[in-house]
Amino acid sequence: MTTVENTPSTGRRDDVAERLLRSAGELSYDPLAEVDWETPLDPAHHGCSPEWSTLYGTSYWDEMTEEQRAALTRQEAASVASTGIWFEMILQQMVIRDFYAKDPTDPAFQWALTEIADECRHSIMFARGAQKLGAPAYRPARHVIEGGRVFKAVATGEAAYASILVAEEVLDVMQRDWMRDDRVAPFARTINNIHVVEEARHMRFAREETRERLEGVGPVRRRAQALLVAFAAYFIVTSMWSRKVYENAGLDPKRALREAKANQHHRAMLRSSCAELMEFLGSVGLLTRPARAIYRAAHIL
Repeated sequence: MTTVENTPSTGRRDDVAERLLRSAGELSYDPLAEVDWETPLDPAHHGCSPEWSTLYGTSYWDEMTEEQRAALTRQEAASVASTGIWFEMILQQMVIRDFYAKDPTDPAFQWALTEIADECRHSIMFARGAQKLGAPAYRPARHVIEGGRVFKAVATGEAAYASILVAEEVLDVMQRDWMRDDRVAPFARTINNIHVVEEARHMRFAREETRERLEGVGPVRRRAQALLVAFAAYFIVTSMWSRKVYENAGLDPKRALREAKANQHHRAMLRSSCAELMEFLGSVGLLTRPARAIYRAAHIL
């Protein structure tokens, strides 16, 4: 078996993994027990904070009744959750592949399995949450699904972990707002709180792995990986809000989609949510000029 020299980088990685394992032992949740799945949904409740709706700030939003607004945010929250499930399944496969046949006594190995267990629970939690919100099964476009198959098979090292971080960071800022918002259905606030607490550990590990995998990497590989991460971010973010949410909320889908695409408020919210992510990617050399162009196209930079 190949052994890894205990360099300062490896020692820091082990320390981080051990702290994360302790944290998971002290503060983890069982969504089946923690979330109130039994109380009927109040139709006045939103699925997410209204300010995060793709139509908030548009003329269409101003014309909608409160009931229509709540119905739309419930569909939008379910769409975001469904995209989360899709990427969490990609994440699990990348992490399992990365740690395949490695030293099981390594704290990082044990943390990786802990993270996978978390993600399994999160996916079930999101699925049940979307169902309770009265939403159908939202899925990314076919070409995105097939692209995801390729990505999860080829993405390794810093590309895999930086992409994991992208998905987690974008959701984190939104859900921190939603979990504190009394307008959001109580069970949805609980779901968001659980995800925020547990994903904080996942993001810490993803940052550490990204930094470590980039140590000593040459400029050609760095630029290539930066581009791969940017494309992953583009398809993750642009898949979060399905165009089908408008029809399912009883709105005019053509008008809603047209106004959503031009909604500067929503773009500003996205850019704000990704500010720390962009700062981190820049600090590790993954915010190259071509990557910046892709992030701008996704309205997260």
